[in-house]
Amino acid sequence: MSKYKVDITGLNTSDIKVLKQKEMNELFKKYQSGDENAKEELINGNLKLVLSILKRFNKEKYNMDDLFQVGVIGLIKAIDNFDLSYDLKLSTYACPLIIGEIKRYIRDNTPIRVSRSIKDQAYAIIKFKEEYLKTHGTEPTNKEIANELEIEEYQINFALDALKEPMSIFEPIYNDGGDTIYLLDQIADKKESSQDKDMLISLRRAINKIKERERNVLVSRFIIGKTQMEIAESLGISQAQVSRIEKNAINNVKRLIK
Repeated sequence: MSKYKVDITGLNTSDIKVLKQKEMNELFKKYQSGDENAKEELINGNLKLVLSILKRFNKEKYNMDDLFQVGVIGLIKAIDNFDLSYDLKLSTYACPLIIGEIKRYIRDNTPIRVSRSIKDQAYAIIKFKEEYLKTHGTEPTNKEIANELEIEEYQINFALDALKEPMSIFEPIYNDGGDTIYLLDQIADKKESSQDKDMLISLRRAINKIKERERNVLVSRFIIGKTQMEIAESLGISQAQVSRIEKNAINNVKRLIK
């Protein structure tokens, strides 16, 4: 799990109040008696729980502001459904709901568009597996899942695979100290000309030789598809600076290829 400080736009995380258990119990009693102000205090007093969960997610890959807002939705759901008679801490009850909301948001916002029916089928499979595990202590077989949901076994892996995040073709898969081998090298069109191969090799070597920040900006812009503003926010710099880095990176790659 990566460790870093989560920065949220417009929120001074150091000023967030953390409620003690006794305070939380009193606020829950007030809220469950109809005091909406108590609910607001419960939400604000548990924001650091959401922030701690966000540390599990790559801040270079996801927009932390968006994930924070989604995580707070999970926190609110937990507060709305929490009962003091559960005899457990709110954090224990809320964490799975917060994580679930965030993962659902990430799945629904993947760059690859998957049909709603396949997503719904995948969610039904996941839900059944979770319920089965709670009841039996083991995961169900594909046959048991297929029988329960009235689908074919092959559809199970097909649906679950549809929820996986896409991998960049520039994902490094091997490096023995020499030239890095990327996923692109393994799926390249075998019909390409030798000239295309030479250009691809030259391009890859050039990209490996430029500064790491320049390389990261190029990948973020032209492989992942981020805007200059999104990159600026993730790096904590201005959009103008990103524009200059991008321009320098392109010029350096052109120079190295010649």
